[in-house]
Amino acid sequence: MENIIEIFIYIHAFFGGVGLITGIASIVVKKGRLNHKRLGKWFSWSMIISSAISLVIARMPNHINTFLFLIGIFTIYMVLAGNRALTFKSVKKTKANLTDKLVSGIMALSALLMIGFGVTGLLNGYSHSILFLFFGIIGLFLPYGDYKLFKNTLENRKLWLINHLSRMLGALIASVTAFIVAGMHQDTLWAWMTPSVFGTAYIIYWIKKTKGKKKLKTA
Repeated sequence: MENIIEIFIYIHAFFGGVGLITGIASIVVKKGRLNHKRLGKWFSWSMIISSAISLVIARMPNHINTFLFLIGIFTIYMVLAGNRALTFKSVKKTKANLTDKLVSGIMALSALLMIGFGVTGLLNGYSHSILFLFFGIIGLFLPYGDYKLFKNTLENRKLWLINHLSRMLGALIASVTAFIVAGMHQDTLWAWMTPSVFGTAYIIYWIKKTKGKKKLKTA
């Protein structure tokens, strides 16, 4: 069994590395161009595969880890929601469909579970439970942003781009965090939280920059 798990870990790490490289590259190239779209697809599939494998590993004997399991769901949500936001670019799409709602709903449920585990852990004296609370609170705000997109997409044509940028950058933050924690063996509170803090600042910068644009292209 351990040999199988080890193989899964190597595959997980490989696709995580591909996701990190293609994610950074997609930021460097010009947005909206063919290279950006191709890199975005590589990034999306790599992160989904890597995260899906992490869900399996986190439930295997001697490797059960509820936090990493929920973080895997968090990352998959980021990628899926980021790509789903692109579908709202077209004025032909006037409302969210079942897939959109399911993606956001699962994230909301996962965030509530994380907050619950965080509060319970802290009350029992487990200091690392702050990570559950930290990511749970962040995760709870994201479906709210989705709801704003679903409700106001026709009134505010910039929301799809804001959601796309913030979710995809959020997935890249997850990739960077995984590299620091697992790749560099820095499993500390600061290693887990620092990329999210700086990454969130970068996301806010891009949101403000996007809001400053006069007009966005629609399909």
